[in-house]
Amino acid sequence: MAMVCLSDFEAYAKKYLPKIAWDFFAAGADDCTTRDENILAYKRIRFRPRMLRDVSMMDIRTKLLGTEISFPVGIAPTGFHQLAWPDGEKSTARAAKAMNTCYIASTYSTCTLEEISAAAPGGLRWFQLYIHCNRVVSQQLVQQAEALGFQGLVLTADLPYTGKRRDDVRNGFRLPPHMKLKNLEGAFEVCKMNVLDPSVTWNDIYWLRSLTDLPIIIKGILTKEDAELAVRHGVQGIIVSNHGGRQLDGAPATIDALVEVVEAVQGRVEVYLDGGIRKGSDILKALALGAKCVFIGRPALWGLAYKGEEGLQDVLRILQDEFRLSMALAGCASVSEIGRHLVQFSKL
Repeated sequence: MAMVCLSDFEAYAKKYLPKIAWDFFAAGADDCTTRDENILAYKRIRFRPRMLRDVSMMDIRTKLLGTEISFPVGIAPTGFHQLAWPDGEKSTARAAKAMNTCYIASTYSTCTLEEISAAAPGGLRWFQLYIHCNRVVSQQLVQQAEALGFQGLVLTADLPYTGKRRDDVRNGFRLPPHMKLKNLEGAFEVCKMNVLDPSVTWNDIYWLRSLTDLPIIIKGILTKEDAELAVRHGVQGIIVSNHGGRQLDGAPATIDALVEVVEAVQGRVEVYLDGGIRKGSDILKALALGAKCVFIGRPALWGLAYKGEEGLQDVLRILQDEFRLSMALAGCASVSEIGRHLVQFSKL
């Protein structure tokens, strides 16, 4: 089977992954309205392509907080990569380094931070943090990530409690016995009720700042009010995210929330987006509306399920080629030429 687009990888993963693993990766909250809207919202955005623009030489590079990446797509934090491929997050880290882009490693990795770091030395990696009710565990993880050379700290803000994902409830989802949350071993004995701390507030950004010199990126922002608070509390970046539609069903699609957030921050911090990216043209739409970079979650897992590190590289390469082609057809020779003038919202 020729893998031509990301939906080919999705079909492969659905066919070959164990049902309980597929259902976990695919799950959205409640009716899955927000999960599905993340994808549908892109279809309502139309291009205003420009012609005769000399696109013989294309430059698709960009920078994340000053570090150059090969094109504006990174790998979003998702948990439990060993459910998709035996080498888990080690393969993810290697693929990201090979494609010269950013990988955000999850607190809920099935490989340790040391293993991830050793798998792809010198790669651009950020660490995603859930603040644990045992704050010592969170503190140790942050300091360990910094010591291992991770270059950013991504605080997930939209998970005081886990959203209701019906298939996981029906399946009684739990990790297989041979897999572990490697970065949290022993932490659960300390706090058996709710592992995540639902009392986290904006003031905890100051606490994180006291622990590390890493830039702090906040993930899960969907409104101008929270975007303004993020800037006021000194973060360096915002990821517009609704957790892949896995938290509050009925929250807006991220591409719809992006404009509000970008307008609120007025260039004071970098704004990124995840959710619903399936084609190179989606990336172009997100950048036209003000995102500096997008991150892919489920498609990265589909790539792993197909052929591990090689499959994930294939996914990234397809997106890279499609993005370059979409840019050229829209009349942009470099990322710096992409802007709001390039898109309009459909009246339908």
